[in-house]
Amino acid sequence: MASSSLPLPSSSERLSLSFRSPPSPSLTPEMKDGEYSNWSELPTELTSSILQRLGPIEVLENAQKVCTSWRRVSKDPAMWRKIVMHKVEGLGCNLDIMCRHAVDRSQGGLVEIEIWDFGTDSLINYIADSSSGLRSLKLAKSFQVTDDGLTEAVVKLPYLEELEVSNTSILSAKSLKVLGQSCPNLKTFKLNQRGFLRPRIQSDDDALAIAETMHGLRHLQLFGNILSDVGLNAILDNCPNLEHLDLRQCFNVNLLGDLEKRCDERIKVFRRPNDSTYDYPYDATAIDIFSDEVVFRLMPDANYYPDLMAGSDYSDYDPTDDYDF
Repeated sequence: MASSSLPLPSSSERLSLSFRSPPSPSLTPEMKDGEYSNWSELPTELTSSILQRLGPIEVLENAQKVCTSWRRVSKDPAMWRKIVMHKVEGLGCNLDIMCRHAVDRSQGGLVEIEIWDFGTDSLINYIADSSSGLRSLKLAKSFQVTDDGLTEAVVKLPYLEELEVSNTSILSAKSLKVLGQSCPNLKTFKLNQRGFLRPRIQSDDDALAIAETMHGLRHLQLFGNILSDVGLNAILDNCPNLEHLDLRQCFNVNLLGDLEKRCDERIKVFRRPNDSTYDYPYDATAIDIFSDEVVFRLMPDANYYPDLMAGSDYSDYDPTDDYDF
């Protein structure tokens, strides 16, 4: 009996078939095998997970306008327990207002907030007034946030466990004491700035304030601080739980005597003053006030300063002089 099966395709036909593109799916396919016909039909928890990966600016500017279900999810306070906002060049919106709106959506449930390249005393205090349970506050390059404004905000945050102030206003030793006394649960503190190669101005005020009031610290980063071995010893004496210590570009720390051994034995992760800055997320260019670039900004016509250009040893340099950069 003749077989009723169809003939198999030839090898050339099979090769041709293997390179054919799959058919383009419909923009709104019917639900099939657990797939959803469009974005609006995704489960709420999946939509929430997607929107959280976008970030607050993208959600407020775009995603919440996609459909009714996305807008509903975007208003869930659980979406706003963590807020990370970086200034975006060319973004035509007021980040101060947008940040306040994001804080409002948390309905007091904000736990973590990170702000880059913007921020004011008023905004930081608005956050503190609205989110007394805040656990983590990170400020980077927020130059309009002042010492007094930040201190006023932090005293309203008794549950704060992590604070970062990087390349922002420099906190005074007095403010650091208030901070330590107001936030007894503080475990991580980062106070970062660009290091000073020259002049070597030295002060242990910050270190002593930390040692006096922040006994529960586990992670401490003082990138570019002007503390010395004296301040470092005080921190080691008074912060018994310290596990991570970053002193990169702290050029007054010399680790004399048994200090380096003490750090190695006590600290799990210890970054020394001259260690690599490859993983530091901010500008790590150390300031040298006597470099050619700075000298010419201070004194644009070198002909008026023959001694300086000839190689002065700067023995008459007065570190109390005020220079307007």
